[in-house]
Amino acid sequence: MDEIAEAQRLRYEVFAEKLGARLDTKSSPGLNVDMFDAHCDHLLVRDLSTLKVVGTYRVLPPHRARALGCLYSESEFDLVSLNHLKPKMLELGRSCVHPDFRSSSVIMALWAGLGEYMKHHGYESMLGCASVSMTDGGHTAASLYRRLQETALAPIKYHAFPRLPLPVDELDGSLQVEPPALIKGYLRLGAKICGAPA
Repeated sequence: MDEIAEAQRLRYEVFAEKLGARLDTKSSPGLNVDMFDAHCDHLLVRDLSTLKVVGTYRVLPPHRARALGCLYSESEFDLVSLNHLKPKMLELGRSCVHPDFRSSSVIMALWAGLGEYMKHHGYESMLGCASVSMTDGGHTAASLYRRLQETALAPIKYHAFPRLPLPVDELDGSLQVEPPALIKGYLRLGAKICGAPA
């Protein structure tokens, strides 16, 4: 099995089997595949005892995004205000760690790889979508947005606009919720949210 397929299998195991996401797998049973994979570089972390892929990130460099004609994030958000960043902006996606390896060491190894990748290619910023569970109808997402709007909202010149906005004004935004682990890690590193959730 090639390395991209190994990453896609891990993504399927985590997103579909563990988190219950509905994925179209007719053409690739047991894999999470989309049109962006072939244009991306895939960072992998392996368990040294089994060589199994236990962590992955998908990265879309700017020259490949230009050739493709879009970023994945643009399917969810209008990013016109970020156009000036695109020539040196890397898009991150499909971050995934096997449940048996959810220690900080795997995500730290992935982030170290991302840092080296950025430095090696001279990229200056990173962008990506991060998921929040919608199993409660969106109340957790609305509450998290309300909280992060106060503490981690990017300046207006870096705002993105959801193509299909979550109706945050119609949801309970007062719940005391913790960000998912990945978002919490991004915030610790200084990441900002670019606007309301889709």
